[in-house]
Amino acid sequence: MRITKTQSLANRAHIVETASELFRERGYDGVGVAELMATAGFTQGGFYKHFGSKADLMAEATEKSLSQSLANTYDLDVAGFINVYVSRDHRDGRGGGCTMAALCGDAARQSDELKATFVSGVENLLAALEEKYQAGRDAPQQDVRAKMIDLLAHAIGAVMLSRACPDDSPLADEILEVCRRELLTSLPVMDSQVRSRKN
Repeated sequence: MRITKTQSLANRAHIVETASELFRERGYDGVGVAELMATAGFTQGGFYKHFGSKADLMAEATEKSLSQSLANTYDLDVAGFINVYVSRDHRDGRGGGCTMAALCGDAARQSDELKATFVSGVENLLAALEEKYQAGRDAPQQDVRAKMIDLLAHAIGAVMLSRACPDDSPLADEILEVCRRELLTSLPVMDSQVRSRKN
């Protein structure tokens, strides 16, 4: 039976969504095309009707999940971002969590094209955090950017390091608690009210 163009686009979007989640859970090399398509509810042969290669799907799925990660920060100020990001819920929710924390290590071994997708995602998130952090402050833009790069690297590293520990390891929680506290403490006093909601 011939499918409509609308259905074909919906199928493609579903494959991208499925891949985005599986890649974050198991890494780019941890999921093959056959398994990915089966999980999405399609045959392996249908893959090449939508994508030229697995690398094409990796780039599209990464772009989608980076956009989702950015959208999840819209309603958060910087302290709120830290509290949500450097948390056990985020640590344990790999498939629905931030692509940077899930796949930065994998991306380092991928093509320049995929790395360029990460550059865009990192820049977009930094810009969003810079805008939130800048509000009400009279600080040079380069200082704000440096602060947000440090904050983001610290937050991502905390989640990655915690995930490297066994799930029931006390160290896994300790890493998150210490890093979250240090990040929140590094924020200016004007964010202390939001900070105190978590502590």
